[in-house]
Amino acid sequence: MLTRLALRLRILLIFAGLAAAVLGFLVLALWVAGRRLTGQGADTGAMSGAVPDALVLDALVLAALIAGLGVLAVTAWVWFLFDRNVARPIEMLAGGLRTGQTSDPAEARYLADLGPAARDAAEARARSAEALAGAISEHAADLEREKATLESILADIGAAAVMTDAGGRIVFYNASAAQLLPGIALDRPIAGHLAGAALAAAEARLATGSGATDIRCLSLQGLPLWGRMRRVDGGTLLILRDRPARQPVPRDTLEALRRNAATLVPMLEALDGPIPPALARAIQAEGQGLANAVRELTATMTADAPVGRADLPELAAGLELAEGQRPLTLLVDADGLNGLLRHLDGRLRDMGITPRLVADTEGDDAEARLALTWTGAPVPMDRLESWLSQPPDPAQPDLTGHEILAAHATGIWPERDGGDSKLVLPLQIAPAAGGGDPGLTYDFALSRREAASTRLADLTCVVFDTETTGLDPSDRIVQIAGVRIARGRLTGERFETLVNPGCPIPASSTAVHGVTDAMVADAPDMTAALTAFRHFAEDTVLVAHNAPFDMGFLRNAALDTGAHFDNRVLDTVLLSAMLWGQSAPHSLDALTERLGIVIPEGDRHTAMGDTLATAEAYLRLIAALEAKGLERFEDILTEARRHRRLIEDANNRAAEARKS
Repeated sequence: MLTRLALRLRILLIFAGLAAAVLGFLVLALWVAGRRLTGQGADTGAMSGAVPDALVLDALVLAALIAGLGVLAVTAWVWFLFDRNVARPIEMLAGGLRTGQTSDPAEARYLADLGPAARDAAEARARSAEALAGAISEHAADLEREKATLESILADIGAAAVMTDAGGRIVFYNASAAQLLPGIALDRPIAGHLAGAALAAAEARLATGSGATDIRCLSLQGLPLWGRMRRVDGGTLLILRDRPARQPVPRDTLEALRRNAATLVPMLEALDGPIPPALARAIQAEGQGLANAVRELTATMTADAPVGRADLPELAAGLELAEGQRPLTLLVDADGLNGLLRHLDGRLRDMGITPRLVADTEGDDAEARLALTWTGAPVPMDRLESWLSQPPDPAQPDLTGHEILAAHATGIWPERDGGDSKLVLPLQIAPAAGGGDPGLTYDFALSRREAASTRLADLTCVVFDTETTGLDPSDRIVQIAGVRIARGRLTGERFETLVNPGCPIPASSTAVHGVTDAMVADAPDMTAALTAFRHFAEDTVLVAHNAPFDMGFLRNAALDTGAHFDNRVLDTVLLSAMLWGQSAPHSLDALTERLGIVIPEGDRHTAMGDTLATAEAYLRLIAALEAKGLERFEDILTEARRHRRLIEDANNRAAEARKS
């Protein structure tokens, strides 16, 4: 209840209670003394010189009055001093802390260090508020500049960009979109500007979990469009272009193919006995002509083959995909192939057949065979040809199944496998993407930073880690990974590769990082890998955990690879020691635990896993180092000399290497 009262009133009540208690005990003491004195007077009776009771009582009352007034005066005086020099200054300090204002130091002169501490806190808060306001203003200006820059880029990029919300209504479009889709406007459904079912089919493919998918469609005016659809913030982003003119049919090549085949067939029919030498030469010539014609036709048809990538679930959207299919990415136009497969699936179901989609590589890493499989009789070839002559999307009558297959330089045919039948479609497997796809990468503020700034928050860094065949300087790298940081944030740019060390990897090392001889058999050698990494890390500050170890392997390999790393170096072990002292543990596990960073299970002791953990730790250390006054790279170098007993400075080692 008392906590609701003001501090000074509560203190007043405390002193009033104290005074009342003292007076109460004083009255009680005088009352007891009076009783005893009057009692003794009664017992002595006739003794001469006895003090009358009335005089005793008068004396006690006078003593009580004097003592009571004294207690009240002293209590009031102490309360006044406490209120003036403690309670009132505390309230003033509290108000100042809440408002960010500093109070008069004389007000809190009796509060020991509390007054200066409150003043320092208020001043720090004022500085922080000023810095925050400046940062917010600068950030708002940066966002406005970036917005204007992106608007300029998107306005003239040449492709139509349309963004929709979760309900499919338009929230953004650029000038190219306005040209390709006349009448487009904000808060209108995108479905009202595209004909046919292509949009719904693309959304179905995205629903399988694909981040993006190909789309081929028509505008309401009949203009063929093609591009990509991507999930963005619950909605979609459409990038559309005019459909390029179709490549003319290579009639001369087709005629050569027909002529060679027409000549070769009668020759083969004449083979009733041993082949005469002249006939064998003629067959060989015609066969070579046929092979050359096929090769030329393939080159011509694949010149415009799709370069899009689609995962198997994306191609199987709307189909029954067989269980247990391994992950597979194919070089296809997802919109066209998915539309064709759904078209054929529908025709089969019209016949009472329920097919499943199966993918088989048969040990071939270059080509996969997709097959619509069912139990029963195969489909006659003439019926399949009839289906392929139809357009999967009636809104695009010119885009038949034959056209889709021709664009992919492939074909489809029926096969019989025991009691099962299938329609087989061979497609090219997409090569593994190396290094990851950072998507759109930008930081326009880099153009406005101080050119020679050495502030930690302004440095462009590459955080990296290596896995090796062992811990000796003579050992070799088997894996290296790096990520780029600019202006205190990860840019999304990555480098990662296995490295063929040119020697067996010890089992003890494999047990740590999981890299085996089989994994590095086809990997780049040390020269190729480190040359590529040097290009990735050029003109940046290298950051590593226990940097002398990793930099030692890079520099020891320089004589063999020619890849020299003269970069400036920051070591997160040293940075950790600068903040927590040398006695604290500074392993990567200890550092990430202190900073609240979780390394996913299975990523520890992998080059990229340790790199990402080190990068996150470095970003969190920057602010703490700046608070300690270690704001610039030069400050770190100076402070590093105090920690030489803990770990060697990789920059000193680099300087010594250059001198030698």
